Amino acid sequence: MIFKPFKSTYLFLFLLLNFQLISCAQKKVQDSSLNVKSSQNEALEIKTGAERTDLYVDLLKNKNIGIVANQTSVISILQRAEVKPNVMGSKKVTHHLVDYLHNYNGISVTKVFSPEHGFRGKADAAELVKDGFDTKTDLPIVSLYGKSKKPSAQQLKGIDVMVFDIQDVGVRFYTYISTLHYVMEACGENGIPVIILDRPNPNAHYIDGPILEMKHTSFVGKHPIPIVYGMTIGEYGQMINGEKWLKNKIQCDLKVIPLQNYTHQSKYSLPIKPSPNLPNDKSINLYPSLGFFEGTTINAGRGTEYQFQRYGAPFFKKTDFSYTPQANEGAKYPKHKGKICYGVDLSKTPHLSKIDLSFLIDAYQKTPKTEKFFGETFTIHAGNTKLQQQIEQGLSEEEIRASWVDDLEKFKVVREKYLIYE
Repeated sequence: MIFKPFKSTYLFLFLLLNFQLISCAQKKVQDSSLNVKSSQNEALEIKTGAERTDLYVDLLKNKNIGIVANQTSVISILQRAEVKPNVMGSKKVTHHLVDYLHNYNGISVTKVFSPEHGFRGKADAAELVKDGFDTKTDLPIVSLYGKSKKPSAQQLKGIDVMVFDIQDVGVRFYTYISTLHYVMEACGENGIPVIILDRPNPNAHYIDGPILEMKHTSFVGKHPIPIVYGMTIGEYGQMINGEKWLKNKIQCDLKVIPLQNYTHQSKYSLPIKPSPNLPNDKSINLYPSLGFFEGTTINAGRGTEYQFQRYGAPFFKKTDFSYTPQANEGAKYPKHKGKICYGVDLSKTPHLSKIDLSFLIDAYQKTPKTEKFFGETFTIHAGNTKLQQQIEQGLSEEEIRASWVDDLEKFKVVREKYLIYE
């Protein structure tokens, strides 16, 4: 009998020890699982074409390079860094692509070409940008939004390869794809290969809008595509080439450095605003719907800190929501500058997966007949005369959208040929 307490205590300690061992084992499995998930998340991080330097730097060595770039042309790459005394680790370091390649052994960057808004992205929409020099590298900068939007043979003289790296937003009237067209055309005419370093399209998750009619081509719409076309700029470059949209149906020697871990449904928040009046994800998502207002007398938030997240005018009826546009970066002369605009706040609008015509229709209906609504550029933004006619006739959003369906289906068939990502 005297051994029973001892045996009970022994049994209790034995069970306790086993329980602790099992718990530790489970924790290790959980920790291991967390580590696996963590590494998977890191592995699935979207990597831009510019950041995949191993795929293109060898193509640039011992050559004279031209770069089409702006403030979005940055790369974040891992570099060795001392994190503790006598312990080496790595960290991500951000560089502007021009600086990175300019300092890369064996690569000779000779000239920078800048699009609308300039190399540093400070100029107004439609403001002419002059040629100049980059103060950091002393490289000459050629404006592709100045006297000419297409590089001349003289400007391309001595360039062996042209690198194109600009963040697009996937909207037809956003002019960076027109710049791409002219760069490809000029390089094709002068026998210069073009390398597009691909970047995500934050509006790639849908395709929508009227197809541009070719009689209404302009710098805010050069090709027969919908307003939202669902392609990265690399895929779009392949379409320009493949459909022979360049002058005289020439094609350029084109190579696309693809994104890693990307699909058209990937969520991507732009680390740098692509232009002064697209400051955040909300404005970029609303831009395809509110961009129509560029061709009207309605202010779409320019001259405020909520560009393309509101719309209004002084001649709307007084409401609880109002704002007063003032000159700011990217909008020196906003519509209705210094006047109180009554309108609609869209900053809390749910994420859109289609063009919302209700904003345009609402603004048209709120505009008194004594005031002008449509401006001279509405047609080139819409890509046709039909949309204005439909709104003036009082058609509903559903009726207008129905008129796009057949053309959108035909476009999707063409688009499919040039896709790199799912």
